[in-house]
Amino acid sequence: MINTTKVNKLNKLIEKYYQDNFKNKKIIPGKDIIPASGKVFDERELIYGVQAVLDGWWTEGRFSRKFEKKLCQFLKVKNCILVNSGSSANLLAISALKSFRLGKRRLLNADEVITTAVNFPTTVNPLIINNLVPVFVDVNLGDYNADIGQIKKAISKKTKAIILAHTLGNPFNIDEVIKICKKYNLWLVEDNCDALGSLYKGKLTGSFGDISTLSFYPAHQITTGEGGAVLTSNSLLARIIKSMRDWGRDCWCKTGQNNACKKRFSWQLGDLPFGFDHKYIYSELGFNLKLTDMQASIGLAQLKKLKPFIKKRQANFAYLYKKFQNLKDYFILPKWDNKTEASWFGFPLTILKESKIQRNKLLQFLFRKKIDSRLLFAGNILKQPYFKNYKLEYSKVENLTKSDLIMKNSFWLGVYPVLEKKHLDYIVKTIKKYLNI
Repeated sequence: MINTTKVNKLNKLIEKYYQDNFKNKKIIPGKDIIPASGKVFDERELIYGVQAVLDGWWTEGRFSRKFEKKLCQFLKVKNCILVNSGSSANLLAISALKSFRLGKRRLLNADEVITTAVNFPTTVNPLIINNLVPVFVDVNLGDYNADIGQIKKAISKKTKAIILAHTLGNPFNIDEVIKICKKYNLWLVEDNCDALGSLYKGKLTGSFGDISTLSFYPAHQITTGEGGAVLTSNSLLARIIKSMRDWGRDCWCKTGQNNACKKRFSWQLGDLPFGFDHKYIYSELGFNLKLTDMQASIGLAQLKKLKPFIKKRQANFAYLYKKFQNLKDYFILPKWDNKTEASWFGFPLTILKESKIQRNKLLQFLFRKKIDSRLLFAGNILKQPYFKNYKLEYSKVENLTKSDLIMKNSFWLGVYPVLEKKHLDYIVKTIKKYLNI
């Protein structure tokens, strides 16, 4: 029996702790570092987190179930499987497509999967780990999403899937990509890790692909500290993904549940003896990639704030875009399709070659002035040392000239909800100071 009086007393203590230690912390331009990203929270996350700890359960539990349900409702997809990171989400998404359960549509070793060269490593690495061949296409300058023309050129008899991210929250051309997937019967994995809340023609990204993924790392729209999710409306894929997340076991009981199938000791699978405990039968190549209930509790509190977070990101982006209008001689400004409404992850800039600005010197200057920035992830990922160190197999359509330019000249600035106009003004003022204008 829950003692309501004690719970209320505890909640008030947690609220006071938040007020004393977090609420009034301010970022002072020029004195404190202006981060490119970060988490935003209040006492609700702390209260939910403590409640999850006091439940004494700790692994997947009541907060996980609520969080999964709310994510499904928000994105309008049927199944959500929480995992311990966005990277694990991508790993499960690709691994699931190799499952024996998919029959003729199953991906096999040496099959090709199209993606972009400007990418985060863990969008690409699941392909390599699964003995698939990544086929790299270039991106557009300004929106930093896949060049549709190159995707069409990349199609071969071995092409079985496409995995693309909505770069910095900016939706890729979903209509064209889906058209290609339907024409060639390809799987579409939608890496939505940077784009929770983005819209394409009024529909949320993360609801278009056969599978989509999310990350809840602190830099993203909402956070669980570490964490992620895999979403799909395909019930077979959902079963495969959940099995692979849960060690690869054949059993579909929820955590802490027993005998959901009503025949726990009456199965005969593989070469195991009849009656082998179904909870210990493994039909998939699996891992343990679950999220804890403490993390899910924080995510549930964060999800309640998602809409205002998105609005603030959009407002900060719009403010920076206006301020950079008189710097078009130095930078390529962000571009987006008018069919989209982005939940911006960052504000991307590419230095124009003719400006003669050296990115390294500019970013070092900003860092000395207490302004943090980020590169566009791995740049041209093929130039990363691990591709050379491991002699990785891959293919590319053409020379990745735009990806190379992005690798050398692109970076992004923060728009996350903590930042106010005074921070954005300071960023623009400091860049102008560097440019002597």
